[in-house]
Amino acid sequence: MTMRTVVTFVMIFVVWSCAEKVVEPPEDLISEEKMTDILHDLALLRAAKTSFSYHLEDSNVEIMDFLYQKYQIDSTQFVQSDKYYASVPLRYQMIYEKVEARLEKKRKELEESNQKRNDSTRAAQQKRADSLNKVKKEAKPSS
Repeated sequence: MTMRTVVTFVMIFVVWSCAEKVVEPPEDLISEEKMTDILHDLALLRAAKTSFSYHLEDSNVEIMDFLYQKYQIDSTQFVQSDKYYASVPLRYQMIYEKVEARLEKKRKELEESNQKRNDSTRAAQQKRADSLNKVKKEAKPSS
């Protein structure tokens, strides 16, 4: 066999192997849109648990149980759908890129909201300080 034949054979085998489905889609596959929503909420809730775990604990909120109820799915459906999407790397990457984009958009919105609140607080404080200075100037007796 020539080197060219071996390389051709290996290339055909690699292409055929990559095209083969590793995991069949489950019957109750969660749609990509819904999976994106679930993973987005999961990321937010995990971040909240890190920062505000006492609120979740006081409310007896279990993150996954909450998501299963919200999206009307069960743990098996979620795990099987997640396993399927993980077996199709490009689709899985697209889902996670959508989640990341949504989280980034939310982060920017929160930063803008905080900036507006800080700006209005500063403006109110400046207005109050100006008002107090005006009252002090008016209260000073003329010499």
